[in-house]
Amino acid sequence: MTGVKVHLDKAMGTSLIMLYGLAHDARTTPSLLGDTVAAQALDKVDYDFARLKLSPQLTALAVTTRAKHFDDWTAQFLAAHEQATVVNLAAGLDSRVWRVAPGPGVTWYDVDYPDVVDVRSKIFPQRDDAYRLIGSSVTAPQWLQQIRPDLPTLVIAQGLTMYLQPEDGQALFRRITEHFARGVVILDTHNSYALRRQNKLVHRHFGATMHWAINGPGDVERAVPRLHCTDTVSGLALQGHAPGLPLAYKILINLCRHVPVLRDAGLYLRYEFGP
Repeated sequence: MTGVKVHLDKAMGTSLIMLYGLAHDARTTPSLLGDTVAAQALDKVDYDFARLKLSPQLTALAVTTRAKHFDDWTAQFLAAHEQATVVNLAAGLDSRVWRVAPGPGVTWYDVDYPDVVDVRSKIFPQRDDAYRLIGSSVTAPQWLQQIRPDLPTLVIAQGLTMYLQPEDGQALFRRITEHFARGVVILDTHNSYALRRQNKLVHRHFGATMHWAINGPGDVERAVPRLHCTDTVSGLALQGHAPGLPLAYKILINLCRHVPVLRDAGLYLRYEFGP
């Protein structure tokens, strides 16, 4: 069977790395996430991953430790709200909705560019009507009108903020907190140091450029007054505890944890808003 040719570029192309990492983890024993949906989806993709020169083990560890933390935050929200809305911004080729399996009272929206939505529809299995795809740039204001505003809402922005222009990202989160009555926003960040370092990698492979450096939770709170940070986690610290991480990387990560600019190069932030 001929695979689905994928020509995603710029920031969208980085979603291929996520799919690759999830699939490799699913085929590893023991597996952190066991995401067989991702593994089956990767089998349908026609893409030359060799050109990215990825280490399968390290890519899987980096991808799955972050994904698991966001999965856990998502599961906590869903456990507290049987009737709710989930909005997964810049969903890319992530299969989170299958991993967390939301209940019947939850409507889940994956939002991304139309060509990403087209690829998703070809490589992932169908779900019921409570799962919906919206083909749009997340910074376009119109897509929000498709989603009811009154239910408790979880907004997931994993791997998004750094690719936005700061003014566009801040306007996006202001619109979200104005549209929905109450909810939670979870996102990850790159600080100024990480932005400079990572830009070399993503530009070389995908022609993408990162723009928005977030150096701490207060950066977002000052720009979006309705958001109040309730949790801050160092992505580096999480990776340092990842099972199967080579000893040399554990030592390096433990050393970096004592240098704030390195420790906080990538943060996972959880915010709440509403009455």
